[in-house]
Amino acid sequence: MRDNPVKKKLLAGEAAFGTMVFEFASPGLPAVLRAAGAEFALYDMEHSGISMEEMKRQLSYCRGLGLVPIVRPPGKQYQFCARLLDLGAMGLMLPMVESRAEAEEIVSWTRYPKRGVRGAIFGGAHDDYAGGDIAEKMRIAEERTLVLAMIETEKGVANAEEIIAVDGIDGAHLGQFDLSLSLGIPGQVGAPPIDAAVETMLAACRRHGKFAACMAPSVEIGRAWLDQGFSMVSYSYDIGLLSGALAAGIAELKQR
Repeated sequence: MRDNPVKKKLLAGEAAFGTMVFEFASPGLPAVLRAAGAEFALYDMEHSGISMEEMKRQLSYCRGLGLVPIVRPPGKQYQFCARLLDLGAMGLMLPMVESRAEAEEIVSWTRYPKRGVRGAIFGGAHDDYAGGDIAEKMRIAEERTLVLAMIETEKGVANAEEIIAVDGIDGAHLGQFDLSLSLGIPGQVGAPPIDAAVETMLAACRRHGKFAACMAPSVEIGRAWLDQGFSMVSYSYDIGLLSGALAAGIAELKQR
């Protein structure tokens, strides 16, 4: 079974870079992202309409490329998380995690009995349809699975310490836009309350030896967050990258 080089880097204190995917789930996308230098692709199913069938195809396209596929499920439910792992997802990013109990339940979905409740299928997509020792496959599957808890509500920030402390939660992912809604300052992602929430999350990550992840909408913001202590950075997202590059190019052409 394949390992997860992104998880290894992050747990060793190194930085890893990728992007988020919402819209353009084409067969060539994983190869394009890898050729551009992305180490991971973070697929969003919560807001995008990407189906399980399409995710199975995308996860298959990632094989052999060295691109680590991570998925935000359409909801915080066992059925979504277990199915995505069985289809080959190498990490999950769970939205709006707000308590220790919730974090512990999420982790249990990614672990086999007796450490968790994940159901078993072997010789399928997640272990590349191969044979082998079941116990060893279970060990590798649990070791490689990256579990991110999104801190993106006022309650999540208040409970960040206990969430991040949970064994099996590998890192915390900032959700600055939903957090701004929760705090009553919609869209003001650079406001002092957001800065304070970021520092709360980063401090909890440092105390518990976990890493911090973010989606940086610009290079400048990404560099600033790296300096603050973030180490897993999604540089923008597919819609923003295409529309931004296209708008900039057309604007320059019009200036001839």
